[in-house]
Amino acid sequence: MTRTLRPRKSKPSYVAMAGVELDDEHGEPVAGPSKRAVAFDEDADSGSDFAPEKDPDAQEAEVENEEDEDMEPDVEEGDDPDFTQPRSRSLSRRSTSVFETKSKLVVAKGPPKPSLSRASKRQMYVLPTPSVHHRHRAVPLYTRTGRAERLETRPSLFKKPKITMSNNFTQNSKVADRVNKSWGYNVGSGPLWEMVEDRGWYKEAVENVPDMDSDANRRPKVYRNIRVKAGWEILNQSEAAPYLPTDVMITEEGNLKPPPPVTCLLGPFGRQTERKLEMFQSQKMSEFMPESPAHTFNAGAPVWGIDWCPVHSDDREAHSFKQYLAVAPFPTSSHSPEIGVRVARPSHACIQIWSFGPTQPPLEEESDRGEMKCEMVLCLEGGPAHELKWCPLPAHDDFSSPTRPRKLGLLSGAFEDGSWSIYAVPDPADVKSAEHEPSQPVYVKLPEPLVRIEVEETNCWTFDWANSELVAIGTTNGIIAVYDIGPHLKAIGGPNSPPITNILPTHYLTVHQSAIRALAWIRAPPATSAGAPRTDGDPTVIASGGYDGMECLTDIREGHGSVMNRTRDVINAMAFSPFGGGPVTIDHENIVKAYSASPSMLGRGHTLLEPQGPVWSVNASDFHPQLAVGSADGSCTTTNSLRSTRRGGSVPFFIHKVYQLDYSRNLGVYRMLDRFFPQETQDRPAAKAKSAKEKAGETDPAKGRIKANSVGTGAWSREVGVHRVTWNSCNGLAASGLLASATASGLCRVDELWGRWIKGKVPYGGIEHIRRELEDEAMEVDGDSDESAGSS
Repeated sequence: MTRTLRPRKSKPSYVAMAGVELDDEHGEPVAGPSKRAVAFDEDADSGSDFAPEKDPDAQEAEVENEEDEDMEPDVEEGDDPDFTQPRSRSLSRRSTSVFETKSKLVVAKGPPKPSLSRASKRQMYVLPTPSVHHRHRAVPLYTRTGRAERLETRPSLFKKPKITMSNNFTQNSKVADRVNKSWGYNVGSGPLWEMVEDRGWYKEAVENVPDMDSDANRRPKVYRNIRVKAGWEILNQSEAAPYLPTDVMITEEGNLKPPPPVTCLLGPFGRQTERKLEMFQSQKMSEFMPESPAHTFNAGAPVWGIDWCPVHSDDREAHSFKQYLAVAPFPTSSHSPEIGVRVARPSHACIQIWSFGPTQPPLEEESDRGEMKCEMVLCLEGGPAHELKWCPLPAHDDFSSPTRPRKLGLLSGAFEDGSWSIYAVPDPADVKSAEHEPSQPVYVKLPEPLVRIEVEETNCWTFDWANSELVAIGTTNGIIAVYDIGPHLKAIGGPNSPPITNILPTHYLTVHQSAIRALAWIRAPPATSAGAPRTDGDPTVIASGGYDGMECLTDIREGHGSVMNRTRDVINAMAFSPFGGGPVTIDHENIVKAYSASPSMLGRGHTLLEPQGPVWSVNASDFHPQLAVGSADGSCTTTNSLRSTRRGGSVPFFIHKVYQLDYSRNLGVYRMLDRFFPQETQDRPAAKAKSAKEKAGETDPAKGRIKANSVGTGAWSREVGVHRVTWNSCNGLAASGLLASATASGLCRVDELWGRWIKGKVPYGGIEHIRRELEDEAMEVDGDSDESAGSS
């Protein structure tokens, strides 16, 4: 006799009360409690003394705003190329939201109320929306006065760009609206060169001068008094060997061996060529793909620190528009530091200074792809760097200065000896002798740093510059220490000055329960009592994330942190986006989210992308809204953080995979893949893998395998992880499309990425109309032009 299952009794269901029907992957209702559709009358009295009173005028305004949001157009084939044809305004049908189910309709009148979360099939925090403006139009943190620079023509790598002055994005509400919406029509992997604009803010900017809005005055030179410390010396290759990355194996005599070359397959998929890259060797990707401007180079060991060196606009042409990149490799490929455990000095390590400049000897072609070259290796004794950042403002000596060696900049890092240190880096051209081999780097051993900060009970783990004077350091015991180093650096008298080690923090705040792994300043000026921005002050808010899974916003004036979000994962990355108006970090299940720091939407976030592996690094630029992400699955991706917010818009939410690195454990060979098609943002690709495979497999098993494999396996070799990504945010508009990335294999890469308009159409009839530079012409099309490009 077969066993009869006990009949299931009907029980109340919160899902049914919210009006959501659960279906299986074949579209049939799932077994469970009976689901009754309930119509909620939100106009009825809630019975609570604390419920807000209903304001009919406010509700009517919200409906009107939602109607305007629906007017954002779809870009179809038959649309006018200039996006300036007026469109008839019709009443929106979304003033009453209707949740359609297979059996019944659940009608919710009016906008969502704080007492009821919106229905969502995505398992995330669902916050009540106070208005439809919660669709995350980017809100600037302060209104900047003055003009802004923009490019007149597409820039070349090693030529002086053509720049003109234009209205900045906070000139007025009309310009801000047009600029933000126009960025949403970018469907390329990089920024639109027509739209790039410097939105960075530094208190050191020169004001009240005729050309105060130029890059030279917005990012002036600092610390002209500092010179390279005396006592530096040049080492030969054998003397520098203990400082360089080495193999995990030693010789029979006990000597260190240089790291083996990295064998990597490069080129188009199916026609790849094997290349062996020795340490300090670079490879042009244009050799395999003529259209690629990318360069790949080998640092010798896993790299955890990489950053661009700022060069003042007055000296870029004298340097042949050469860009400098600081790269910090580990001693070996198996090196694994312990959190909170400091190594004893001296601990040999190095920092490599790579240059990206015109090809030598010069090529005859107009479009020179340039070349990557290791110019100099700094030999240090403070252990390998866990993170590197140059002083964000130019700190180099004048190109015409008679002082030798000239200073290239101030380089800071969090090192394995537990310290945070600043070094004055010499210019590579001044330390090379006449008989030096040009193809080899020069090895320079630096003496003690300019500044060394050590905290007795903890280690410095991460940090960020607010400007050239204020630094926030995250430690391994959950404390954020803020240091004002400006007065100390300005007091340095000469190259023989002793290291500064007695600086006390201005703020010492316990924010996290464990090590702080990521930290970023919210670089917006404080405000006066009247609400005006104090552009001569220091920022006061820090965003941080740690191993406790918490993401916090800390106002150093309050003395404690406020939890912005809680996750179940380690927070490895945190970046501030001046275009998004807040921090960008990670959430559950590798989701990358942008949060708002604006008081009107404080702490509210929206999803930007979901990589297929844990996120190691995110980086946002001061010049454009393209976000770069490096993840453990070996992929370096970008996406537009200012994409159109309309859910049904015609502009897709593209995720661009710049490249992906694979590794064969059996062969010991890497594979770098390029030329990926853009992918649209999908919710939970891992959860949809099975259903996608089955649905496609019904008609074509091959397509089913392709779709299933495109999601990923969830396991990768540690050698392929992309540890760091960084945009070039310190060398002007022309260099803002340069993206540098570093991996666990020791392979690093520099890409030049630029975006493109969807279907090649510039909205509003051109950049002059977007910026409202031609006021007369703008007024002629002002009547309905915004409707043709979307209304907010």
